[in-house]
Amino acid sequence: MTLRAIPSTMDPTVVATIDDELRRIEREHRVDIRLAIESGSRAWGFPSPDSDYDCRFVYVAHLDDYLTPWPVRDVIETPLVGLLDVNGWDLAKALRLLVAGNAVLIEWLMSPIVYRGDTEFRDELRELAAAVADRNRVAMHYLHLGRRQWKLFDANPSLKKVFYSLRPAMALRWLNEHPDAAVAPMHLPTLLEQCELPADFVDAVRELTDLKSRTREMGTGTVPSPIAHFIDAEFERAPAAFTRDGDRDLTRPRALTAEFFRRQALR
Repeated sequence: MTLRAIPSTMDPTVVATIDDELRRIEREHRVDIRLAIESGSRAWGFPSPDSDYDCRFVYVAHLDDYLTPWPVRDVIETPLVGLLDVNGWDLAKALRLLVAGNAVLIEWLMSPIVYRGDTEFRDELRELAAAVADRNRVAMHYLHLGRRQWKLFDANPSLKKVFYSLRPAMALRWLNEHPDAAVAPMHLPTLLEQCELPADFVDAVRELTDLKSRTREMGTGTVPSPIAHFIDAEFERAPAAFTRDGDRDLTRPRALTAEFFRRQALR
């Protein structure tokens, strides 16, 4: 079964251009794109009228490209054209980063906007991510990302940028409230729905999201205090809440990911 989930709010002309670009990439690079999703603010749940289209994909290369002492590049990048940004990772690269604690592949797997994909591939890869992802390392990924964006906001207090700190902070809160999980939703409204949060904070986020959806340039200003307090509190709490217990034994995660990779490469 094939995946396709495109909101009616997205420009059909741009979507058609992305579809054409994905077909071109498969043809010219001799790869099989197994999943292509939207990864930017549209998928995160807080788009602006002028938001970019950030298509990301996972592909499997031709078998000859894996059976060589001179491996090919494991990233496919295309030039930025207007609002369009299309890039992808080889499955092997994506799996290595997943085991290392990088949350990017997890986010792609959880995107609510899908240009194309194989249902079985995504479902099995989601199960694999849940089995091998280290929640402490994933949390540290969000902490470092969020702190970096929060510092950038201090230097340039664009209200548009608040969301780039808020979403990692919400991911940390979600992981804290779901202690048995390592795969958090990427969609901000879903994160809000699945956590116990103060009403004034939720109201402030919804008001700022609504403003962003209607305004190309939100300008600079002071962050609503419930949001600022929430971000500061989550970033302060995270180092103690998510700790690494020495060197992680990667034997099982590597074995599971290798098995999944071989199965997909030989399809």
